Amino acid sequence: MQRMITYRGFEIHVELTPAAKETFDVAFQIKGGTNIDVLGARGGRIRLRNGRFTERWAYLVAEIAGQAAIDVLLGPVD
Repeated sequence: MQRMITYRGFEIHVELTPAAKETFDVAFQIKGGTNIDVLGARGGRIRLRNGRFTERWAYLVAEIAGQAAIDVLLGPVD
């Protein structure tokens, strides 16, 4: 299962993998934006720890993690 969220000119691609009944492992990847050079080789998929999440939590946690990573790269929103 996949979802894409846009944030500050970037795309956060979220991928869920079934782990057990009604739970998922989750990974995200940041793509796009005008500052993609900042990501360099580190632009790969990132698996989130402390998981097996329900579908709803998996998407939420990945979206927040992706947004936080972008905020670290670009600095605070003015």
